[in-house]
Amino acid sequence: MQPSLSLLYAFSGFTVLLAFAYAVYLCLWVKRQKVENVRIASIGELIRQGANTFLRREYAVLARFAIIAAVVIAVLLPAPIWKGNPLDNVLMALSYLAGTVFSALAGKIGIYVATMANTRTAEAARKGIRPAFLMGFRGGAVMGLAVVGASLLGVAGVLMLTHQTTALLGFSFGASSLALFAKAGGGIFTKTADISADLVGKVELDIPEDDPRNPAVIADNVGDNVGDVAGMGADLFDSNVASMAAALVMAASLDKVTGGTANTATVFCYAALGLLASIIGIATARMGRKGSPTHALNSSTYVTTAIYLALTAGATALFQGFRWEIWGASAIGLFVGVIIGMVTDLFTNDTRPIVKNVAKASRSGPAFTILSGLSYGFISAMPAMVGIAVSALAAYKLCAGLGDGYAMFGISMAAVGMLSIVGMIISNDAYGPIVDNARGLTEMGDLGEDALNVTDELDSAGNTVKAITKGFAIGAAGLTVISLLGAYLSEVNASAAEMGKALLSGFDVMDPTVFFGLLVGAAIPAVFSAMLMLGVDRNAQRMVAEIHRQFKEIVGLREGKEGVQPEYDKCIDIATHGALRELVPAGLVAIVSTLLVGFIGGVAAVGGFLIGNIVSGLLLALVLSNAGGLWDNAKKYIEAGNEGGKGSPAHKAAVVGDTVGDPFKDTAGPSINTQITVVSLVASLMSTLFLALSIF
Repeated sequence: MQPSLSLLYAFSGFTVLLAFAYAVYLCLWVKRQKVENVRIASIGELIRQGANTFLRREYAVLARFAIIAAVVIAVLLPAPIWKGNPLDNVLMALSYLAGTVFSALAGKIGIYVATMANTRTAEAARKGIRPAFLMGFRGGAVMGLAVVGASLLGVAGVLMLTHQTTALLGFSFGASSLALFAKAGGGIFTKTADISADLVGKVELDIPEDDPRNPAVIADNVGDNVGDVAGMGADLFDSNVASMAAALVMAASLDKVTGGTANTATVFCYAALGLLASIIGIATARMGRKGSPTHALNSSTYVTTAIYLALTAGATALFQGFRWEIWGASAIGLFVGVIIGMVTDLFTNDTRPIVKNVAKASRSGPAFTILSGLSYGFISAMPAMVGIAVSALAAYKLCAGLGDGYAMFGISMAAVGMLSIVGMIISNDAYGPIVDNARGLTEMGDLGEDALNVTDELDSAGNTVKAITKGFAIGAAGLTVISLLGAYLSEVNASAAEMGKALLSGFDVMDPTVFFGLLVGAAIPAVFSAMLMLGVDRNAQRMVAEIHRQFKEIVGLREGKEGVQPEYDKCIDIATHGALRELVPAGLVAIVSTLLVGFIGGVAAVGGFLIGNIVSGLLLALVLSNAGGLWDNAKKYIEAGNEGGKGSPAHKAAVVGDTVGDPFKDTAGPSINTQITVVSLVASLMSTLFLALSIF
C-alpha cells in the first residue's frame, strides 16, 4: 500500500481528537468525585488559587519576552526581511508564537486537573490504595493525553499551513523557549517553598512535613503544581515537538531527493501510533489487589511500549516506502529509553540497595549523606550516557546503508521512538505531584493514620516514577539534540550553497575555532545550573526569615492553638516574586552565549559550542536529577521507620541531603535538557546570519 501524506494527516487528526475526547472524559470523571471534607476543600482551593496566580504572573512576564522575540524573528528570520520574502518572516514569527501558546496551554491544563485531582485523591485514600491510585493516575493522564495531542496537532498544523520545515523549527523554538523559562521559574518556586518548609519545620522545630502550622506548607503544595506539573508538561511538550521537528526537517530533505513523501509520512505515522498506544496503555492501567503503585505505573509503561512496537511494525509492513531500518532505529530509541528508566530506578528506588546505603550513611551525619549521594549520582550518569551513545551509534549504522542523509535521519527517528510513549510518561510524571499534594492534604485534613499510610505509599511511588521520567526526558533530549545538530548542519549547508560558500562536512575539534566553541558550550550548563540554584538559595533565605517572623510574632501559632492561622499568602508571594525575578537571566545567558559564539566564531564555532553543550549538559542533568531523587527517597526510607526513623540524627541528616537535592532534581537538572534544545534551535534558526556576519 502506498503511503499518502494526506491520509496520514487525517489519521493524525483522528488520533488527536480521540486523545482529546478521552482526556475530557477522564477530566469529567475526576470532577464528578465528591470532596466531603470541608478543611481539605478549603486548603485545596488555596493551592489552586496560588498556582493560578503564579502561572498568570509568570505568563505575563513570558508574554512580553515572546512578543519581543517574535518581532526580532519577523525582522531577521529565516533571512533579513529586506533581503528575503517578507511572508516567510511573518510565518516564522507566527509559528514561534503558536509554539509558545501551545506550550503555555500544556501548563494551564495540567494545573487545572492536578489542583482538582489532589483533593479527590486525598478523599479516596480513606477508601483504600486502589481507588486513590486510580484517582491520581487518571488526573495525571489528562495532562499526558492533552500535551501529546497538542504537540502532534501543532506540528501537523504548522507543516500543513506553511509547507515549510523552517517554520517547524520556529514552532519548536517557541515551545522550547517558553518551556525553558516555565521549568526554571516553576522549579525555583517549588524548591524555595520545599526547602524552607523542611528546614524550619523538620530540622528546627521537629514538626511533621505538612503540618498546617508551617507558613510555607501551602506554598510547598503550590510549588508541586507549578514546577512538577506545569513546568514538566511544558518541558516534555517541547521535547516531543523538537524530536518531531528535527526528524521532519531531515525527512523533507530526503524526500526532495527521492521525489516522494515516504519519510515524512513515516514520522507522522509513528508519532500518531505512539499517541494511540498511550491512549490504550492509559485506558488499561490498573493496580492489582496485592500490587504496588510503582509496579502498576511501570507495568503500564511496558504495556504501552509493546503496543507501540507492534503497531509500528504492522504499519511498516503495510506501507510501501516505510523502511525496516527506520523502524529498527525507532525501536532502539524506545528500548534504550526503557533501559535508562530501569537504571534510574536502580539508583533512586527506596527498595533498592543504593538508597538504603545512603540512608545508612546518614547515621554518621549530613556530610556523609552528601558524599555518598553525590558519588552515586555521578556513577548513575555512566549507564545513561552510554545508552544514549549506543542508541545514536546503532541507529546511525543501521540506517547509513539506505543512502546519504539517512544515517542522521535514523538518529532523529530513535529520538521519536524514545518519545513515542510520552503520553504515558507524562501521565506517570503528573501522578507524582498529585499524590504528593494528596499526602499533604491528608495530614492537614486529619483524615487518619490509615489514609496517611496510603498516601505515603502513593507518594513514594510518585517520587520513584518522577525520577524515572526525568531520566527518560533527559535521554530523549540527548537523542533529539544530536539530531538537531544534524538539522543545524543541513541548514548551514543549504545557506552556504545559496551564498556560494564552502560546505561543512562536520566539526573538527582540532580546528581552533571549533575548539573555542566547544569549551564555551561545555561551560554554559554549569553556569546555567548555578544561576538557577543560587536563585533558589536567595529566595529560600527570604522565606526562612518570613517563617521565623511568623512563629515569633503570631501568638499561639507554634503551639497550634485553635483558630490561629499562619499567613500562608506571604510565603506564596515571596516564592512568586523571587521566581519571576530569577527565571529570565539564566535563560538569557544560554541564548545570548549562543549568539555571541556565532557572531564571533561563525558556524564552525557554533558546531563546537553545540557539541560541548550537549555532552556537558547531559552529564550534569543526569547527575543532578539522579542524586536529588536518591536523597529524597533516602529521607523517605528513614521516615518509614528505618535507620532510627523520624526525628533521629539520621533523619535530620537525610533532610539536609534532600534540601541540597531539591534544586538539583527539580530546578537545575530537568531545566538543562530544555536549555540544550533551546540553544540548538537558536543555532539552526540563526545559521544564515552566522554564516554571513561572523568576525572570524
